[in-house]
Amino acid sequence: MPVPYNMEFELSIMTKQNDDALQIIEQILPYFQPAYTITIDLVDTIGEKKDVPFTLNNINFEDSYEGDFSTRRALIYTLRFTAKTYLFGPVSSDTSKDIIKKVSIGYVAGDASGSASRDITYRTTAVATQSYSNNVVTTISSDLEIATNLFNVVDASGIVLNGYITIDGETMKVVSIDGNEIQVERGSYGTPITEHVLGTDVKLIVSADNDLIEFGDSFGFDTTF
Repeated sequence: MPVPYNMEFELSIMTKQNDDALQIIEQILPYFQPAYTITIDLVDTIGEKKDVPFTLNNINFEDSYEGDFSTRRALIYTLRFTAKTYLFGPVSSDTSKDIIKKVSIGYVAGDASGSASRDITYRTTAVATQSYSNNVVTTISSDLEIATNLFNVVDASGIVLNGYITIDGETMKVVSIDGNEIQVERGSYGTPITEHVLGTDVKLIVSADNDLIEFGDSFGFDTTF
């Protein structure tokens, strides 16, 4: 959970001529009335975005004109800001035990007596969208282009029909197997469709991978009712 904090900081502008300083100042001040809000992706792994207002508190001016001819004159404008931001605590390295992998929701309908006349239960289980066990079953025997969903592998005996395989980070669903020729649905679970070269490993996603799901997985849910 985020904790709100006011973070104060300063911006100093130093110039030789006052006209130069004013040209810089006039490009900053109009945005603060008195705050300028920016949407920041604070935790990119979970998409935690917050609107952070930056408030202009005050402006100080300093003109160091006194001194001999060898001393350079400096005009300094100091702008003080406050950012109403958020800080997050540390994330445990062992987060797999905290991941919800199964959800069950039940609906019951009945009359005023309280007896149920209809009921239905939905159960959703998270399944792995990649091979965490690194279960290499074969390799592709030719280059696999982006527009191709039919290709050959060295040995298709370890591939399961209607199962999922991964090749270089792209997950595919196997829809047919004919000898060593397999047909797949490309880019399953939103994985990017890319080209794959001859000899690339083909990894099979098995049930053991479901127990190894890590934080950040997109979770390909298996739903029954």
